[in-house]
Formats: sequence, C-alpha cells, structure tokens
Amino acid sequence: MRLLRTLACLALLASLLASCGSTTLLSNVGPAALELRPTGNGENVQISYTIGKPARVSVYLQDAAGTRYTLRDSEPRLASADAYTLFFDGTAPTGDPVLKRKALPSGSYTYTVQAQADDGEHAEAHGTLTIGGVDAKPPLIEDLVVFPETISPNADGIDDIAEITYQLPVSATVDITFTAPDGKSVYPFVAADKEGPTPQRQVWNGKTVDNALLPDGVYTYTIRAQDLFGNLVERQGKIAIAGGGQPEIKLSFTNIAPDAIMKGDVITVTMRVKNTGDVPIRTYGPPSGYEYSTDDVFSSVAGGKYVAKPGGFWRVGVDWDANSGGAAKRYPYRWAITPRPPEQWKIPNQEDVLLPGEEAEVIGRIRVQQPETKMSFYVGLIQDGVGFFQDRTGRTIVKVGF
Repeated sequence: MRLLRTLACLALLASLLASCGSTTLLSNVGPAALELRPTGNGENVQISYTIGKPARVSVYLQDAAGTRYTLRDSEPRLASADAYTLFFDGTAPTGDPVLKRKALPSGSYTYTVQAQADDGEHAEAHGTLTIGGVDAKPPLIEDLVVFPETISPNADGIDDIAEITYQLPVSATVDITFTAPDGKSVYPFVAADKEGPTPQRQVWNGKTVDNALLPDGVYTYTIRAQDLFGNLVERQGKIAIAGGGQPEIKLSFTNIAPDAIMKGDVITVTMRVKNTGDVPIRTYGPPSGYEYSTDDVFSSVAGGKYVAKPGGFWRVGVDWDANSGGAAKRYPYRWAITPRPPEQWKIPNQEDVLLPGEEAEVIGRIRVQQPETKMSFYVGLIQDGVGFFQDRTGRTIVKVGF
C-alpha cells in the first residue's frame, strides 16, 4: 500500500512539473542563425517557436540601419506543445500603396519573436538572419493608361471597349480584376498571365469571363504584378460603364411584290423592323425609298457613300439565291432602319438611331435587269462587320418575263 501511495505522489508531482513547464509563454525560438539565398525558385527559411499560454505574437526583422520589417503583427496564438513555424521567403509587406510586398535587400538582419499574453506577461527572443544573392528589381506597372475611362458596351461601335496599356520592367505574373460599385463583387479579367518586360495591352468590353454584361456603374480595376522573388506591385483606378446593353432588333413584317414582272420592272420590298432591346441602334443609308438596279451594289452607288462602316451600324437588306457575289457581296441592296427622312436623322443625311421600342417601316425598290425567268428574293438584318441576323426571311419567288 505504501508503495502505491509513493507512486501516486510521484505521478502527481510529474504532472505538476509538466503543467508548470507548459505555462512558459515563449520558448524554443530558433534556429539562432539563418541564411537565405533567394533565386526565384521558392526558397525559404523557417522560424519556429512554442507558445505556452494564449498570446498575441509579433515577428519582425530589423536591418543594420534600424529599419523594421513586420512579418506578423499581434496575431492570436493558442497554447500548444507543438511548435509554430513561420516560413520566410525573403519578402515583407510594406505600407506602400503600390509596392505591396517587396523582396528584402541582401544583408544581415536581426529577427525578433514577441509574445504578449492575455494576462499581460511579455516575452521575446532574437536570432540573426542573412539574406544573400542578387537584389531583384520590382515589377513596377509603368505608363498605365486606361482609355476611355467610361465605356458604353452596347455594340454601337462607340466606346464599346476600354484599352488597358502598361509596361513592365521585368517579367512577372499579372492578374487583373474589376470590383463592382458595391465594393464586394469581384470579377476576374486576367488570371495569372505571365508577361515579359514589354509593352502590354488588354481590352475590356464590360463583360465577365462568362460573357455576361455587367450593369452600369463605376468599377475599380486592380492590376497586380508579382515576380519570382515575391515582389508584389498593385495599381488601381476607376472605370465606368454607362449606357451598356445588348442590341436586339426584329423583322416583324416583310412583303415583296409583285411576284410576276417583266425584265426592267421594279419590285417593291416592304419591311418593318422594331428595336426590341434596351439600347439605341445606329443606322445609315441609303434611306427608305431608294431604288437599286440588280446591277448595283450598296457599296458602289452614290459614289461609295454607303460603303459598309466598321462596327455597330445596322441596316436591312435584300438578296436573292442566284446572287454570285459570294459572302463579301451578300445582301447587295441595303437601306437605313429609321422612320425619319434623311434631313431629320441624328446626323442629317449621314446616320440615325432607332430607339428602344421604336419601329420603322422601310420601303426598298429594286429594278430587275437580270436575265433570269425566276428569282428567289429574301430579306435579312445586317450589322456591318459583325454578321447577318434573321437571315433569309420572307422568301418570295418572283417570275420575270422577257
């Protein structure tokens, strides 16, 4: 019995001693000396420490001139028999709004681990750290220009996109994001794109990577560039979306008459077009009522005044099956989509807009000079430089006599 009591006392004493040891605030800090030679391949050194009671821990480096680089700032740590480890890659955060994180220059540093317990106890330990190798120049984002600063992505060919141009002095991995006006929703644009030390150009159309158009508002763009040594540069600015939307128009009626003519006679094409979208569409001539010959092409009449304009412009056109012009000459007969005469256009005699909800009746005339006995005409919507919409609508067979 006496032996059992003795063993119980010894076990209790050992437990008490272990408990006392575990309340040491900060211990096992090390190693005492470290050396790091970054080459851009992910090298790091480890600073470890043990916390014996709940505390807030700070870790910082200090160079020979007394400049301090904080690696951890009052971060909470629970008591644990297992050591905590900080993996130091040679970089430290900065208070600079552009150079967010930088690779520390070569030299000798003192590292300090501080612990502040919840009960007010304070402890700290020190070691030495040497950083060697070549000092890396940070990937500064230079000559940054975003133009225009307000875009209206509605496919009208005017300020539909913004160009983001900049220069990097060294190779880096670049990310670009856009943050919504609410400050919470973030839309990735360029993700982990490796770029060299050359002029860079990105084009943003106001859409997400899934091609969804973002709503109007003022967005914050953020460009981040990080090199292999951990230097991290960030630039931000504002860009606005105003008047964005997807153009939608619809042919609601077509009629081609008469269906039997003599060569040299005129057929009349009546077309009704409605803007069913939420943005205006741009259009230009020839105006409603203009008469073509089957020997004509829209780009050659009126001294080339109505040649296709790049991007954004819509017209309604007529073609026929045996047209030998090919894709480049499809819909050789085209007219403006507007209910107004040319002198009342938005830019008189040059271009007009069909407003959301507005409908236009367009009359087209074609003098048939083709030596064909039967012609299959049809109607379509054309967006210059983009494509043909509601293609081959209202097909009508016209018999031609000689």
